[in-house]
Amino acid sequence: MDRTTLTAALKPLTRKGLVEIVPDKTDARARRLALTEKGHALLTASLPVWRAEHDAVDALLLALEGALDLDDLREGIGNTAIPVL
Repeated sequence: MDRTTLTAALKPLTRKGLVEIVPDKTDARARRLALTEKGHALLTASLPVWRAEHDAVDALLLALEGALDLDDLREGIGNTAIPVL
């Protein structure tokens, strides 16, 4: 991720008080990022939801294993550059 993309992504997080950006103590050009207490609480509350959704996707992919036709998938998304694993 480049610096401008990271800066744009961090702006709403800092406005909401979830992330704090402070100058580095040894290098004034650098910035340090830290979750605020509010950010940490939101992350803690979000992790079970993220885990459940991730597990659901994993379960679906495992159920489909062997049933996926990668050539059809490539054709459907119009991309022949998807590597076969």
